[in-house]
Amino acid sequence: MNKPLFPLGKIVATPGAFEALEESGQQPATFLERHQSGDWGDCGTEDKQENDLSVREGFCIFSVYHTSKGQKIWIITEADRSSTCILLPDEY
Repeated sequence: MNKPLFPLGKIVATPGAFEALEESGQQPATFLERHQSGDWGDCGTEDKQENDLSVREGFCIFSVYHTSKGQKIWIITEADRSSTCILLPDEY
């Protein structure tokens, strides 16, 4: 894993995200490590630039990934770094 760029705080996940990860056979840590190291996944260019700024300035950080089964998951770290949530887009 690359050096963590920010703390994740308390890690939580929604029921839908747990189900999607279970169905794919993937572990949350795989995606959390990517998120924390600055691999923003499938975010658009503007969102990636915003995340880079957010790491430096202490704003909310948002990543988008797809499981091996094609299910989209989001990871959001709060601006105060108190928590990080793994969720499905329709659970936002």
